[in-house]
Parts: sequence; C-alpha cells; structure tokens
Amino acid sequence: QVELVESGGGSVQSGESLRLSCAITGSRFNFWAMAWYRQAPGKQRELVADINNNGDKLTYADSVKGRFTISTDNAKKNVYLQMNNMKPEDTAVYYCNIHQFGANYWGKGTLVTVST
Repeated sequence: QVELVESGGGSVQSGESLRLSCAITGSRFNFWAMAWYRQAPGKQRELVADINNNGDKLTYADSVKGRFTISTDNAKKNVYLQMNNMKPEDTAVYYCNIHQFGANYWGKGTLVTVST
C-alpha cells in the first residue's frame, strides 16, 4: 500500500525558511509525478508546486515563484519543498501528492504557520 508521510512543518516568522519532506513508501514504481498542495483555513486546497515524472518540468503557483523550490531524490522516494522568505499568507496545511496514469495518493499533511 502506497503511503506518503510529510515532515518538517512548524512555526516560523516572516522572512524565515522551512524545508518540508515527504517520504513515499509501498510503491514498486518510480514514475510518479509529485506535487505539494496547501490548504489555508477557510480556503480550498491549492497547488503549490509540481514536478513531472521526468523531473524536467516544474510548475509553481504564482504566489510562491522565486521563493519555493520543489525537488526529489534520485530514487524518487522522497520529495521536498524548500520554502524561503516565507510570508504570513503561506500559513496552511501542506500536503504531499503523487500522481500518474490516473492513480493519485495524498499524505495527511503538515502544518506550517508563519507569523509577522
């Protein structure tokens, strides 16, 4: 059974950095496209960053371009989100996602809080 477990969330102040990690277990395949989503209180879940299965196409939400970076390890068993120059509006629960060929898996999320 495929399982995604996020870690690295916490509380920071504006301008500081955090690095989220997502460990992927139970998958025999490494062709996944990977993504990070977030959901702020009272808002819909939104895409933050996505990396395709070849690792050569990265997509970012306009609100995080130039501040956040998505990456994976060579084995594609971990996906990371480096978040720099964080802002209060980045406060949300962040979810790891992997998807390909109609299959879609989610982690349970990790809370990130950014204070002024």
